[in-house]
Amino acid sequence: MSEQDISTKQAIIDKYSTDAKRLIPYLTWFEAKKGADVSGIYEGEPGMKSMPVTTYDSTLLEFVKLAKSTVFMDKNYPYVYTRNHIRSHEDELRLIENARLTDIQELVGILSKYVMEGMRRSSSWVDAVDAGIFLAILRKLKLFFERT
Repeated sequence: MSEQDISTKQAIIDKYSTDAKRLIPYLTWFEAKKGADVSGIYEGEPGMKSMPVTTYDSTLLEFVKLAKSTVFMDKNYPYVYTRNHIRSHEDELRLIENARLTDIQELVGILSKYVMEGMRRSSSWVDAVDAGIFLAILRKLKLFFERT
């Protein structure tokens, strides 16, 4: 490994390690929720007429709030999708699975997409849980940063 490769990897570790370690504890929750509902519909009190409202698991909302405050958010995430020709969850999961530390921007882009789009269309968060996107990203972050 060249000296430049080592310094590049160290720069990535320096930039992302602290926030990755803040997100990794949610890994066990996402593993436990695999295939389970993380949202529901609240229709109000019995006998009262009200508009149904979607509700979300509080741990999912905590994760999203934390993720929004990390270096893992990038408003330019669509470029990751264009550059890598991502069109489906399978494409996302394949990219995550094959990512190396130096591909951290790809993980940033995918995480950013679901967190930021969820601010406009919160079903994106449920979609990411159902497809295993958040779980796969956290597993990869654990692999990259747990020993640093």
